[in-house]
Amino acid sequence: MAEEGTSDIESSKNDKIRRRVGLVYDERMCKHSTPDGDDHPECPDRIRVIWNKLRTSGLIERCVVLNTKEAEDKFIQSVHSKSHVELIRTISSKRFDSRRDRIAAKYNSIYFNKGSSEAAYLAAGSLLEASERIAKGELNSAFAIVRPPGHHAEENEPMGFCLFNNVAVAASYLLNEKPQLGIHRILIVDWDVHHGNATQKMFWKDSRVLFFSVHRHDFGCFYPGNDDGSHDMIGEGPGEGYNINVPWEHGRCGDADYFAVWDYILLPVALEFNPDMIIVSAGFDAALRDPLGGCCITPYGYSVMLKKLMDLAHGKVLLSLEGGYNLQSLANSVHACVQVLLEEKEIVGSSEAYPFESTWRVIENVRKKLSVYWSSLSTELPKELTSLKSPTPQLGDLSSESESEEIEEAIKDILLPFSELQVNEDQKNTPISWRVEHKLVDVWYASFGSNMWKPRFLCYIEGGQVEGMQKQCSGSMDRSPPKDLMWKSIPHRLFFGRDHTQIWGPGGTAFIHPESSVAEKAYVCMYKITLEQFNDVLFQENFSNCYVNTPWFGLEALNAIRSSSCISIDKDGWYHNVVFLGEEQGVPILTMTCDLDDVMAFKTGKIPQRAPAKEYANTLIRGLSEGGQLSEPEAKAYIEAAATKPL
Repeated sequence: MAEEGTSDIESSKNDKIRRRVGLVYDERMCKHSTPDGDDHPECPDRIRVIWNKLRTSGLIERCVVLNTKEAEDKFIQSVHSKSHVELIRTISSKRFDSRRDRIAAKYNSIYFNKGSSEAAYLAAGSLLEASERIAKGELNSAFAIVRPPGHHAEENEPMGFCLFNNVAVAASYLLNEKPQLGIHRILIVDWDVHHGNATQKMFWKDSRVLFFSVHRHDFGCFYPGNDDGSHDMIGEGPGEGYNINVPWEHGRCGDADYFAVWDYILLPVALEFNPDMIIVSAGFDAALRDPLGGCCITPYGYSVMLKKLMDLAHGKVLLSLEGGYNLQSLANSVHACVQVLLEEKEIVGSSEAYPFESTWRVIENVRKKLSVYWSSLSTELPKELTSLKSPTPQLGDLSSESESEEIEEAIKDILLPFSELQVNEDQKNTPISWRVEHKLVDVWYASFGSNMWKPRFLCYIEGGQVEGMQKQCSGSMDRSPPKDLMWKSIPHRLFFGRDHTQIWGPGGTAFIHPESSVAEKAYVCMYKITLEQFNDVLFQENFSNCYVNTPWFGLEALNAIRSSSCISIDKDGWYHNVVFLGEEQGVPILTMTCDLDDVMAFKTGKIPQRAPAKEYANTLIRGLSEGGQLSEPEAKAYIEAAATKPL
């Protein structure tokens, strides 16, 4: 119901809107309330206060307000049983007036009234509309301000204030009903304080959906009160490894704890998974002062978590309201998230805390359990990192009924400011210290393959992908552009080998022979970048992302390579051999290629030499021609000769 703000038609004419952010709200969803008007945490004012906050701040005017319509039964039945859909469709009808309360009492934490059916169908329909508009590219992102929430609604019964599983309905719709829209992999992030038990079950065996839930678990004592939210629950069959639970051991978890989970579990795995869209089960009951959650996330914390997600899936992010029962913190947190979706100003705030000791323990347990499925979780976190912690709170009752004053006092007592961090000689390998040191050292990175075309190379620095690439790059931690660029020819043999690459598909990829030869000549485009950025390129060439705790090619290696000519990194990957090509302007020139054992494998046919894919070859040709080194016909001949001449 587009009652206010920018309508669909008007927004297309509004040049001031740089990002098209959808909002879904319909007053009819407020008709769902307790039958006798009794107080209840999941009340109509939850969405009203959000809408009022967005309106008074002027954000609605900068968004696209979507019309709402009820979902069709056939789409809801993709995740719910026919009998369940029949119950919700008819529960508000007159024939249930005398027994509606008795039916609700059969279920876990559920109420019904005369407005429940319409609200449930509108909530599910809102997610269908918003998700399809994002998939089509008509919107960049959207926030569905809906109720009743959905992530507890099981296939065959309502549960935990939830009637239909709105997020699951939308994900199933895109994957099964609209495959032509190109959404083939969906990341569902559930940051509600309660475990998304029903969403987990609905995609338990589905590798197209990576389900991630971070929640209070309290060893199975927190709602929903079972072991479904344990980190051991990882999926089954084709979906094994695609279900990730991060179960807090207690309340009081705040920004620092969630940031650590994002950086050391969610983001590395999400980069490997490479989703086409992200749907957030956006509950705000882990917010500070929430009466049910007992956790301490601030609006700044939600902003940072969302911003990190927007670097994935080309920013195609849909948020769907789940929990959140303190009206003020709920409205402020949603407002902060909509500001992030609009990307109109910098996120303001800071987190002056370390994660709890128990947070690191949970993170390490999850990483160990999932490491067999996700290579980015295979390394142990350094003790220098996990030692930066706040003690586990010992503040009496950690139940969900914690009072806001007690929470605030707890924060003062147990959180340590980042300003107290002192990096000493024993912490040289922490992510904090090595990046600071390596940021101060410049190198030339000599590219001989597709990175010769600058827009392609910038994918390794800024993230993203260019035409022809089948997988996006994560980008460097430091996204500063190269300080300089120049071309050079080197006495090394260019050749192509391998059968298939994740980035370009079938075909060979470029290598140079690590040993020089006066009879050979290869062109390289050299980018002046920091040693930190060089490591991030090295990580991505071999490992797909730069969420790595120590450098692979550090300051000692940089000093040693001047005399040894090349250093083979003891890591898996095709570009693990760093080669020293001399100096330019007193700055070392480095490249990365295979080692001599790999060259022998190519030469003997153990690994096939193969011409590059068309899209890959065109990128090399474009780099050479636009860089002014060769004409397009000359560049084609150069690539063809390298691809056909035997080693």
